[in-house]
Amino acid sequence: MPTKPVIMDPKHSVSQQPVACVSPQSDTMLKEAGLKNELPERNEPCGNTSEFPFNRLLRLTTEEMKFNMKVKSITPKPPRKPKLERTFSLDEKGWRRRRLKTSQESLTDPNETGSSSGSLREVTTSPPTLTTLAHDGSHTPHNFNSLQSTSLQDIPEPGDIGNSTDPPSSLEIIPPTVTSGSLELLHGVTASWNKLRLSKVSPPLALPPLELNVASETLRTTNKIDPDYVNYKHHTQSKLLRPDSSLSDGRLQSCMVCDNCSTTSLKSSFSLLTPIHSKNVRSRSYMEGSLLASGALLGADELTRYFPDGNLGLFVATWNMQGQKELPNNLDDFLLPSEADYVQDMYVLGVQEGCSDRREWEIRLQETLGPHYVMLYSAAHGVLYMSVFIRRDLIWFCSEVEYSTVTTRIVSQIKTKGSLGVSFTFFGTSFLFITSHFTSGDGKVSDRLLDYSKTIQALTLPKNVPDTNPYHSSSLDVTSRFDEVFWFGDFNFRLNGGRMAVESILKQNLEMNMSELLQHDQLIKEMKKGSIFKGFREADIHFFPSYKFDVGKDSYDSTSKQRTPSYTDRVVYKSRQKDDIYPVKYSSCPGIKTSDHRPVYGLFRVKVRPGRDNIPLAAGKFDRDLYLLGIKRRISRELQKQQALKDQKSSMICTVS
Repeated sequence: MPTKPVIMDPKHSVSQQPVACVSPQSDTMLKEAGLKNELPERNEPCGNTSEFPFNRLLRLTTEEMKFNMKVKSITPKPPRKPKLERTFSLDEKGWRRRRLKTSQESLTDPNETGSSSGSLREVTTSPPTLTTLAHDGSHTPHNFNSLQSTSLQDIPEPGDIGNSTDPPSSLEIIPPTVTSGSLELLHGVTASWNKLRLSKVSPPLALPPLELNVASETLRTTNKIDPDYVNYKHHTQSKLLRPDSSLSDGRLQSCMVCDNCSTTSLKSSFSLLTPIHSKNVRSRSYMEGSLLASGALLGADELTRYFPDGNLGLFVATWNMQGQKELPNNLDDFLLPSEADYVQDMYVLGVQEGCSDRREWEIRLQETLGPHYVMLYSAAHGVLYMSVFIRRDLIWFCSEVEYSTVTTRIVSQIKTKGSLGVSFTFFGTSFLFITSHFTSGDGKVSDRLLDYSKTIQALTLPKNVPDTNPYHSSSLDVTSRFDEVFWFGDFNFRLNGGRMAVESILKQNLEMNMSELLQHDQLIKEMKKGSIFKGFREADIHFFPSYKFDVGKDSYDSTSKQRTPSYTDRVVYKSRQKDDIYPVKYSSCPGIKTSDHRPVYGLFRVKVRPGRDNIPLAAGKFDRDLYLLGIKRRISRELQKQQALKDQKSSMICTVS
């Protein structure tokens, strides 16, 4: 039997006149309780018109209730059963049966806290009460049956709430506690004895206008999808890039979102490639662009994408092989020094008195660097070799590679002494790499100076690739026609003072401080005079002389000639702009002992600038055959190592008969 609603004392003034929230169902309750005629009449409207719609529905006068009440019997209705529109599998039938059972049990069990959806849960164990709102704002609780329906099926559709045009006359019940965090945000809940009814909610303020671009903020800022997005730099600095993801085309297609709800500009949420707008492709040629044009192949956008700080990691090395046919078993210590945590973006190696099998040397380099690198170019001048390897991702930003040679011997047919130059443009920065082998001999400094002068005048570079800054170029010096120049090789400059004096200094505890030894270096003296390598610099030397060793040993020349240990192998650099080249490491590789020279290498950070893509491009050209041979050799070596480990383990197992 429904309990009686509490009625305020009728003797109160009009401003304190009691107001009850009455529905057609509650009319019967009032008649049975004999209280229907006890409500005082009221002619003024209920509540203030400026109040929230929920309060206006609750504050009803007795006069309004008389006009609107219709006697209806209260008939509790069971929860709506799910409509089976198709044939379900056994698992789906069981799931729906459990969900329906849970919804039915929650209507009768006040202590039920489980929910099939997990969204509505009872916070308190006490039963809910019927609250009648008086005109003065006080609340009078009464016991009421539990209304905690835990099924989301009981929540009506939004179109069923608050759409009635009749005056508000339904009895609206406010449960003391809301059983879901999502329902706490609602301003009213309508109950129809066995169902939760949500009253119409009107926002106090006007909603902000919807943005036309419905793409999420993350997608708009990833890889700078929208160039006009003002907060792009802020988001790229505060959020890290997503790691590489290998997704098939099918998965990518299912994860596409569209900008402005259009299928004409699909954007992948997983691809790390920068989307290209069709209007940019229509408005300009792919092979011709300005310095800062959007989508330019060598422009600022592409440069920033690959080099956010604008610096290229460069490895430059020189090694006099002494014509040995035997190559080291492992080149890791040479190309991948332990001092560097990461590999470099570009590797340039110059060889003097190279091995007879040049192809085998290049295969070994490809095998050591692995599949992430390709050989951009390789050139030779007699026994002078130069190989340029670059990360395969960066090969599209290189111009055509050009080379030139010069022989410094009187008899030009003997190509053991001379220079080999290789040049190309990377983005908007031009590079020149020269490897040389100058005249040998302790006292032949003047001959080496002539070799230098002949080299800078005879190298005819660049040829077809335009000069990036022709106003600072000179026809008498090839090094003035490029932005970044690296000159490395066996320059054959020695240490003065004789073998005994040099050895006495080497026997001291130098602790990598070679300043006393370098005071006798011929090259440093000539560079200070300005007679050679004008404008070039050299990083500080903190390694022992690279020449001349006994092959396979760490001792210097023990033959009858007793050659003086010297820094014959050097790497010097020059740039048009100050501080464009920063030396990171300058050292030798003492682990390579197949020659009387130790390899010398340098790690550099080089400033790269954007350029114009109207220059002759290499278009991704590289030595494909070498790449495949190097990868196959790498795999076969790894299999041999694994087999050797298996054989070693099997040989350690012995049987006892």
